[in-house]
Amino acid sequence: MTTTTTLPTAPEATPVASPSGADAAPAASRLSATGLIRSEWIKLRSVRSTVWSYALLVAFSLGLAAVMSASLDLQGADVSQVPAANQAIFVAQASTFGVFFGQLIVAVLGVLSISGEYSTGMIRSTLAAVPKRLPALWAKVVVLFGTTFLVGLVSTVGSHLVSSAVLSGKGLQAGLFEPTVLFPVLGGALYLGLIAVFALGVGTIVRNGAGGIAVVLGLLLLVPMVLQLIPAAWATSLLPYLISNAGINMFGLMSFSEVPIAWWVDLLVVLGWIAASLIGAAALLKRRDA
Repeated sequence: MTTTTTLPTAPEATPVASPSGADAAPAASRLSATGLIRSEWIKLRSVRSTVWSYALLVAFSLGLAAVMSASLDLQGADVSQVPAANQAIFVAQASTFGVFFGQLIVAVLGVLSISGEYSTGMIRSTLAAVPKRLPALWAKVVVLFGTTFLVGLVSTVGSHLVSSAVLSGKGLQAGLFEPTVLFPVLGGALYLGLIAVFALGVGTIVRNGAGGIAVVLGLLLLVPMVLQLIPAAWATSLLPYLISNAGINMFGLMSFSEVPIAWWVDLLVVLGWIAASLIGAAALLKRRDA
C-alpha cells in the first residue's frame, strides 16, 4: 500500500494596495534650479582648463595694461594742457586693452565647458539627471556668464589700477568712477561674459572642441578681417553688425561705422548673436542623442 504525502503550500501573498489605489512606483526626484546651478558650478571649477583660462585672462589684461601705459610717449608735451576728458579716454583705453585678447580666451573656455562633457561621456550622466535637458543648458549659461563676468570685472578693474599707477607718473589721471572710465570697464567685463555664453551655444551645436573653437574664433577674428579686405559697400555696411565689432563698439572707445551707433544698439546686436547660438543649441540638444 502506497502512502501519498501532501506537502503544505505557502499561503498566497495578498497584494497591498497603495494609499492612492495605484501600483507603487518610485517617486521621481526633481532637481531644483539651485541644485542645477550648484552642479554646473562644481563642473566648471573642477576642470583645469577653467583655472588656467581665467588666470591667463587676468594676467594678460594686467600685463597689456602695463605695456600700453608704459609705451605712451608724450614727447615733452605739457600734460596740463590735455583736457581731462581726453586723459580719461586714454586711461579707459589702457584699462580695457586686454579685452581684445581676453575675448579669445573666454571663447575657448565657453566651447570647452560643453565639448568636454561630450568628449568624456559625462553628458550622458548630465542628461540622465536632467531628462528635460534644457534646464541643464540654462544652468550652464548662468554659471558661465556669472563667473566670467566677475573674473572679467577683476581683470578690467585691476587693469585700471595698473594703468592709473603708470600713467599718473606721466601726469595723466582719471578716476575709476568717472563715467568715461567706469562705463568701458563695466562694458568690457559684460562683453567677456556674453562672448563666453555665445561660445557655449556654438560648442553645444558643434559638440566638438576643435570644431567649436574654430567656428567661434573664425567669427571673432577671421570674418571681420575678410570683410575689411573686400572693397564693397555691402561689406563695409556689415562690419558694425559682427559680434566682435559690436561688442567693441559697446565700450564707446572705437567705431566700425561711419555713422555713430548708440551703445544699446551694439548691445542688442551682441544679444542677437547670442540668442541665435542658444536657440540653435537648445533645439539640437532636445533632438539629438548624447
